[in-house]
Amino acid sequence: MACSGFCRGPGEADKIVRKAGDLTNAYVYEVGPGPGGITRSILNANVTELLVVEKDSRFIPGLQMLSDAAPGKLRIVHGDVLTYKIERAFPESLKRRWEDDPPNVHIIGNLPFSVSTPLIIKWLENVSCKDGPFVYGRTQMTLTFQKEVAERLTASTGSKQRSRLSVMAQYLCNVQHILTIPGRAFVPKPEVDVGVVHFTPLTRPRIEQPFKLVERVVQNAFQFRRKYCYRGLGMLFPEVQRVESTEKLLELADVDPTLRPSQLSVSHFKSLCDVYRKMCDEDPHLFTYNFREELKQNKSKNQERENDKERSRR
Repeated sequence: MACSGFCRGPGEADKIVRKAGDLTNAYVYEVGPGPGGITRSILNANVTELLVVEKDSRFIPGLQMLSDAAPGKLRIVHGDVLTYKIERAFPESLKRRWEDDPPNVHIIGNLPFSVSTPLIIKWLENVSCKDGPFVYGRTQMTLTFQKEVAERLTASTGSKQRSRLSVMAQYLCNVQHILTIPGRAFVPKPEVDVGVVHFTPLTRPRIEQPFKLVERVVQNAFQFRRKYCYRGLGMLFPEVQRVESTEKLLELADVDPTLRPSQLSVSHFKSLCDVYRKMCDEDPHLFTYNFREELKQNKSKNQERENDKERSRR
């Protein structure tokens, strides 16, 4: 099922909005408002301004009616949340220093499942760079996901739901699965239940390396979920130096090579990323290495050899 659907009644929408915290006088950015179920609940929470971004033109007239009923409170953008620039949407005066309390800016969203994972990865990168919605400070987010994704985002070390998403979210944010809503509460009804997840960016990330570097290490580690972690981490290195470099990485990071990826904590990943960064600084080509490219090249070389053999037999 591609979409979480829209809240059937005001009760579920009110629950989601309540979980975002006190929205009195807040500036709220709602993504994926659809017919406006959650939009109504946000407007009822005494916000100063609500900005909604909706891609589907069918929902714009209904949202416009809500805007007419709440003059000056609701701003509608017909656009795509994946490309919309929110940096200048709200007043400069709302900005807070990163180490201060979060600003009075909130993101709330009931997203299509197909968009929710790429969007949260994009926003996590924004958290890391302190840009996008996070130019205002440690903007809090309350978002719906397929229940299984919500469980992955909040999974602890060693649990079977532990994944790339768990580490990427938890090294940058305090992440809480605050509510599960049955699928029947949505129209059209999804085949799965929906999890509501609350994110508060940390004042200091648990891994202090560039987002793309952390993502690369974490992605490789979880490539072979059921195997020992050295198997996936080995793919960070070209074949000719793979065994030696993987051993060096794990030894310097003080990580047991026979741990499964799900058993690696954020502090394990911090050590791995710090050591990998040093290795990349020593060998700048390392960061651009792509094992899939190498596999492709090897396959085409082997194919050429086979073709040469075939020709020589004729």
